[in-house]
Amino acid sequence: MYKQSLKEKTAKGLLWGGLNNGFQQLLGLIFGIILGRLLSPREYGMIGMISIFALIANALQSSGFKNAIANLKEPKHEDYNSVFWFNIIVGTSCYIILFFCAPLIAMFYHNDELIPLCRYAFLSIIFSSLGTAQSAYLFRNLKVKQQAIAGMTAVIISNIIGVTMAWKGYSYWSLATQSLVYISLNSLLLWYYSPWRPTLQINFIPVKRMFKFSSKILGTTILTHINNNILSVLLGRHFTPKEVGNYNQAYIWDSKCYYLIQGMVDQVAQPVFTTVSNEQERQLNILRKLVRFTSFISFPLLLGLALISREFIVLAITEKWLTCAGYLQILCISGAFMPLYTIFSNLIISKGKSGTYLMLTLAFCVLQIVLMLMLYPYGILSMIIAYVILNICWVFVNHHFVRSYTGYRFMLFLKDILPFFLIALGVMTITYALTSTITNLIVLLITRIIIATVLYITIMRLAKAEILNECIQFIFRRRRHE
Repeated sequence: MYKQSLKEKTAKGLLWGGLNNGFQQLLGLIFGIILGRLLSPREYGMIGMISIFALIANALQSSGFKNAIANLKEPKHEDYNSVFWFNIIVGTSCYIILFFCAPLIAMFYHNDELIPLCRYAFLSIIFSSLGTAQSAYLFRNLKVKQQAIAGMTAVIISNIIGVTMAWKGYSYWSLATQSLVYISLNSLLLWYYSPWRPTLQINFIPVKRMFKFSSKILGTTILTHINNNILSVLLGRHFTPKEVGNYNQAYIWDSKCYYLIQGMVDQVAQPVFTTVSNEQERQLNILRKLVRFTSFISFPLLLGLALISREFIVLAITEKWLTCAGYLQILCISGAFMPLYTIFSNLIISKGKSGTYLMLTLAFCVLQIVLMLMLYPYGILSMIIAYVILNICWVFVNHHFVRSYTGYRFMLFLKDILPFFLIALGVMTITYALTSTITNLIVLLITRIIIATVLYITIMRLAKAEILNECIQFIFRRRRHE
C-alpha cells in the first residue's frame, strides 16, 4: 500500500486547506456582493461594533485547548473529554454574562438597537463550544479534508439563509443569523466527521495540566481579536455606524483574500512543525518552503486586489460603498504579509513558547491602542495607515524570535520573500500603466486581472521558480496515486 510521507501529508493538507478556504472565500465573494447590494454601510456597522465581544467570548470558551492538544505527543480520550466539558461550561457562562451586559454595550455605542441584537448574535458562543473538542481531534490528526467539507457545507447553507433574510428586509438580523447558522452547522458536521465522543466521566485534571500552555494561547487569541477589531470599536465610539460599515466592508474583502492563504497554512503548520520539532534542520527547511509558498501566492493576490479595488467595489456592491475602496487599497498592503505572520506564530507555538507568543501579541496590542487613540482626531484614514504600517513591522519582529529558535537568518527570510514581493509589485505597476486609459469599469477590471495573471505566471516560469514547479509536480504525482 502506498504510504504518504510527511511532505505529501503537508502538501495534501495545504491542498485541502486551499480548497476549503478557496471555496469559502469564493462563496463569500458571491454572497458578499449580494449582501453588499441589499444592505447599507450602517447595517454592516451595527454588526461590526459587537463582533469583538463574541470573538473574545469564543476565545474564552475554547481557551487555546485546540493548540494545546495538537502539541501533545499522544492525546488521550480523557484530554478531549476534559476539554469538551470545560468548553460547554465556559461558553454557557460567557453567553449569560453577555446577555445581561447587552445594555452596557448599547450604552457604550449610544445605540439601544444593539441590546436585542447582542442577545441574539451571541448565541453563537454556545453552539461554538459544542464543536471545539471535535475540531481539536480533526486538527491534531491532520483531517483537513473533513474540516474542509464541514466548512464548505456550513458556508453554503448559512449564506443562502443570510441572503434570503436580507432580501426579505431583515436588515442586520440577516448578518447575525448568517453567522449563527454557520457556527451551528459547522459544529454539527465536526461531530459527524470526528469519531471521538464525550462521556459523562468528567475529569478536569487534563485541562489543568494543559492550562499552563493553553492559557497563553487564550491570552494571545483575545489580544489578536482586540488587535483586529480595535478600529471598529473606536470608530463605533467616535464615528457613525455608516463610517464603521465602510471600514468594516474594506476589512472584510481584505481578510477574505489573506484568509485564503492564512487558513490554508494554519491547517497544517503547527502539527507539522511539532512532528519535526526534534529535527532542527528539517524544520527549518519546512519553514522556508512554507514561507516561499505563502509569498508566491499572497503578494500577487493581495497587491492585485489593491490594483482592482475601485472598479471591483463599484461594480460588485455599487457606488454607495466607494469610500471603502480607498480603505481596501491600503489594507491590502499589510494583508499581503499577514499569512507570513501566521506561519511564524505557529512555529513559535510548536516550540512550546506560548508565553513568547503572548508577550509579542500584548506588545502589539498596546502599541496599536496607543496609536489609534492618538490618531483618531485626525480621521479614519490616518488610523488605517498606522494600522497597516504596524502590522508589517510586526511580521519582522516575530521573525526575530523565530530566528532564535530555528536559525532562520534575516537575509534568508528576505531571500525567500523579496523576489515574490518585487515581482508582484512590478507586475501590478506595469498592469496599472498599461490599463490607465481604460474608462469602462468592466473592461478595466477584466483586462487588469488577465494582464496581471499572465505577466506573473510568465515571469515565474521564466525565472524557473522552484515553488511553482513543486506545485505542478505535486498535482501530477497526486493524480498518479489516485
